[in-house]
Amino acid sequence: MLTRLYIKNFAIIQELEIQFQRGLVIITGETGAGKSILMGALGLALGERADASMMKDKQTKSVVEAEFKVKQQKELREFFTEHDMDWDETVVVRREILSTGKSRAFINDTPSALAQVQQLTSLLVDLHQQFDTLELNNKHFQRLILDARAGCLDELSRYQEKYHQLKQIESAIFSIQENIRKAEEERSYKEFLLNELDELNWKENEEKSITDELNLLTHAEQIKQSVGAASYLLEEGEKPMVAEIKSLISKLQSLTKYHASLEEIVSRLTSVHVEMKDIANELSILSDKVTTDEKRLEELNARMSTAQRLVKKHGLLSADDLIQVHQSLQQSLADFQENQSNLEQLQKEYAASRKEAMNIAKQLQQKRSKQIPLLEKATTELLSRVGMLNAMFKVGISETDLSQHGIDQIDFLFDANKSGKFEALHKVASGGELSRLMLTLKSLVAKSLDMPTLIFDEIDSGISGEAAKQVGILLDELSENHQLISITHQPQIAAKADQHLFVYKSEKNNLITTGIKVLNADERVQAIAQMLSGENPSQHAIANAREMIKS
Repeated sequence: MLTRLYIKNFAIIQELEIQFQRGLVIITGETGAGKSILMGALGLALGERADASMMKDKQTKSVVEAEFKVKQQKELREFFTEHDMDWDETVVVRREILSTGKSRAFINDTPSALAQVQQLTSLLVDLHQQFDTLELNNKHFQRLILDARAGCLDELSRYQEKYHQLKQIESAIFSIQENIRKAEEERSYKEFLLNELDELNWKENEEKSITDELNLLTHAEQIKQSVGAASYLLEEGEKPMVAEIKSLISKLQSLTKYHASLEEIVSRLTSVHVEMKDIANELSILSDKVTTDEKRLEELNARMSTAQRLVKKHGLLSADDLIQVHQSLQQSLADFQENQSNLEQLQKEYAASRKEAMNIAKQLQQKRSKQIPLLEKATTELLSRVGMLNAMFKVGISETDLSQHGIDQIDFLFDANKSGKFEALHKVASGGELSRLMLTLKSLVAKSLDMPTLIFDEIDSGISGEAAKQVGILLDELSENHQLISITHQPQIAAKADQHLFVYKSEKNNLITTGIKVLNADERVQAIAQMLSGENPSQHAIANAREMIKS
């Protein structure tokens, strides 16, 4: 509920503060006293565009501050979470117009964008002014009224959960189809690349292995000659080195008995002899193994050439990196098959989910269709009560494809004069008629919907007498469960107030300013009596005013 409104330096309002109560709050005052300015200031707090021309004193800023007490509603909690604000049961929205003409907005002293203010206040206040047909012509609002009367809001919530699931599956299907489309465009080329790598069948560390073998084969003749020569020098030749060492050992061996140091030298030479003989043997074996193989050399060169060509093709650093590319291509083509499989599974889930959603939507459609004649009858009767004796209300329903709210398009239609010709509301209803229609519709669903503070600006336009009395009764009934603020000129409506605010003009230091005060019981009687009979009401008018308030 709206608990406080503070206004400073706005139009002819110098500074004022209003404390609002629960229930039905009535605002009255003479024409031109500033009631419309009050609504303009409130509209500014609710997020309307700032107008620097409304500043009373151009040297200082204008301020409008609205304070609300809020409940833990889902939409409100989601708003605070979405915008990373701390939850508080007291919400203060402030708008400032600076002397430069620029404006600023704050939510609980946090600088906020105008769109944020509008989003928040739309959950807190429903301001209905004359010729304000936006909400009545809003398809969501019309459907909400019908669903509230039909008692299918829980069912609608269940449907929307299923519909949300359906849209998620639909999105996943689209994503996979897009992946498949892109993969299909590249599939043939990737298969070609994979075939090249399959044919190559490159192994890990093969590049080093081939490089080593190529070096060996390329220099095989040179190696064989050198190894053979070394082996020949060690064991054959005119003076084989192995035999010479053996002979030397024999000569020195006979002298060890004469010189102790020679024994160690002989031992070392013996080790050299064994090592040289072993080396000679290995060189001989190596020489036999090293062969020139032109065919093998050609094969290896061709394989390395193919590998290097693919390295360049794929923009790699080494041939061993081809293994990773090979695995990546295999995975990519495997993903294509998996996508196809997932797509088929999702399409089955989509079909099943759509069937479930359609079943719920059909149930909603049945409940809505059943409720339509009841809503039409109840609304038309209430319109008659509030002075629209010839008005007829009709609800059109037509089937559409699945949407967030089911398969029904709802249209509220109106015939002001029982002409039998029903048209859209904004085409045939006047501002006063629309206000009363809004009141009747909201009174019909007041107990089913958790509505914000309702504000009606001059809902009594064009009515008086019994019609005004019935409007007052509807406002009174509606205010039992909701805070309702109404500007009125009708005493029958003012008499229903739980709180009566009076707007007046005063002059101080040659300046005209607007003020507002809460009327006590006696002041209420006087104000309503003046609304009945003029500035100086008779005793009869005062008695009549007392009776109206009492009743």
